[in-house]
Amino acid sequence: MVKIGITGQAGFVGYHLYNTLSLDDTVAIIDFKRAFFEENEALKAFVASCDVIVHLAAMNRDENPEVIYDTNVGLVSKLIKACEETNSNPHIIFSSSTQESQDNLYGKSKKEGKALFEKWATTSKGKITSLTIPNVFGAFGKPNYNSFIATFCHKLTHGEEPNIINDSEVKLIYVNELVSEFIGVIRENTKTNKVNPYTFEYLVPYTSSKKVSEILSLLKSYRDNYLMNGEFPSLEDPFEKALFNTYRCYVPDNHYPVSFQKHTDNRGAFVEIARTNTSGQFSFSTTVPGITRGNHFHTRKAERFAVIGGKALIQLRKIGTNKVIDYYLDGENPSYVDMPIWHTHNIKNIGDTELITLFWINEPYNPENADTYFENV
Repeated sequence: MVKIGITGQAGFVGYHLYNTLSLDDTVAIIDFKRAFFEENEALKAFVASCDVIVHLAAMNRDENPEVIYDTNVGLVSKLIKACEETNSNPHIIFSSSTQESQDNLYGKSKKEGKALFEKWATTSKGKITSLTIPNVFGAFGKPNYNSFIATFCHKLTHGEEPNIINDSEVKLIYVNELVSEFIGVIRENTKTNKVNPYTFEYLVPYTSSKKVSEILSLLKSYRDNYLMNGEFPSLEDPFEKALFNTYRCYVPDNHYPVSFQKHTDNRGAFVEIARTNTSGQFSFSTTVPGITRGNHFHTRKAERFAVIGGKALIQLRKIGTNKVIDYYLDGENPSYVDMPIWHTHNIKNIGDTELITLFWINEPYNPENADTYFENV
């Protein structure tokens, strides 16, 4: 059982790393709170409990760059002090940045933080692995803070038009891919460049390189075709699938349920459930009154629930939060709700008759490559 602590576990990358590690029963996660940096005894208890510490806590943006520098170097210094005072020598994995080599105070704070950790590791016989990370994007990034992609997604789902300031080529890594890199280092399966017996550096490879305008064009197509017309894009390309899953998590809660266009004549009615530009699996279920189905979440799959008969309550909850979103659907007015990644979801028959639900999911079930995890709403 490896005991792992994550500073910044409530942040963008920390959220994904924490929840992914939570699915591994060979890992014990030592809880961390930002307040520990102001509570010396709590910080000492934390470092003394960990075999591995992933140091993600940092400030990315501020009106005063010196505040960024002082904050980030200060957090590293406090962590080292706690280790020294408790004679702890965990494996510290430091989240650095490709901006290390740039002439800005954020980059300098990362470079200085790495140097401080390396000095500590050499004198304490601890271990430091510094990961130099490219631009990260993914679900739940903070607009105007974590990534320009988060900013674009937020604007395009809230009636705003993004502006391109610099149409450069950007080297990117999806947050799920970055989490895999961290886990590889934790498991010591990742190649590293040895500096001395206690310090290691690893340049995390980017997985895609795109112009800003190319990304914005894709995101606008998701707005026009998916958000406005309910049509799923092609999800065959790994980057485009990751970008689409990122975009979906910025769709406002009140967008759903979405009513279908119903065509009726003297023969009855016709309703188009899902139009897609990708592969997938359609299925249906019948549910007797009072029964709930689901209570699971996905980490990569896109899924649509369409109620065509009976009355249903669909509930969603983002993993790690207590907020429950309730959607009431009635087959008299056929409508659908799409399931974002990292949201546990269920559907309950709240009527007096049989509930009929159609499902579309972009990946057929494969037990060898499943991403379905069970947790109650």
